[in-house]
Amino acid sequence: MNLEHRYDRNKSLISQEDQVLLSGKTVAVIGAGGLGGYLAELTARLGIGRLILVDGDVFEESNLNRQRFSNENNLGKPKAYEAKKELERINSQVEVLAVYDRISTENGRDLLDGADLVLDGVDNARTRLILQDVCHQLNIPLVHGAIGGWYGQVSLVMPGDDTLSTIYSDPDMEGVEKDLGNPSFTPALIASYQVAEALKLLLGKGENLRKKILYIDTLANTTSVINLE
Repeated sequence: MNLEHRYDRNKSLISQEDQVLLSGKTVAVIGAGGLGGYLAELTARLGIGRLILVDGDVFEESNLNRQRFSNENNLGKPKAYEAKKELERINSQVEVLAVYDRISTENGRDLLDGADLVLDGVDNARTRLILQDVCHQLNIPLVHGAIGGWYGQVSLVMPGDDTLSTIYSDPDMEGVEKDLGNPSFTPALIASYQVAEALKLLLGKGENLRKKILYIDTLANTTSVINLE
């Protein structure tokens, strides 16, 4: 297989030097389900050198409507391991470390050690707050994303910002996706914004969403940026 031209279509926005820089980066994706599956795929296709993929769940039938790596043949199998197999078929140049476990205060530092950036693909406030805390301890930027029905949001959390503590004041609050539903399109959309935010940060380009929330309403076709300062 000739992979010489793998990144040709990146070149108008990612230079050869940038591409080499990305190949030396490690990105951790926490969650391999709705958001996480798309986060992992998009990051691998960009040419990030190493992915840490953490998820403690197995695929279920209710995942088939939206989760990138779910199919009728892998129900009951760990999401992280199934995603790893598919990602290696997509881009064999990317090293994928798949971890079949849930991130916690006990294992977070070990799981994220060495990551240059973390992508939030989880579905509850408590885990997001744990992620924020561990990223602060390790001095790692966190790109937050969340979905529910027609809606989604994205934010950049730099170490020490505590942005998610503002958004999620109650760690036990239920995710709105439980009430609004999870269709196929919002995970893909929000994951795309998250990966774009991650790419800008890794390359030092563009404006970022630090201390801001990008809120997207696909039902009304509106976007807004809320300043949290």
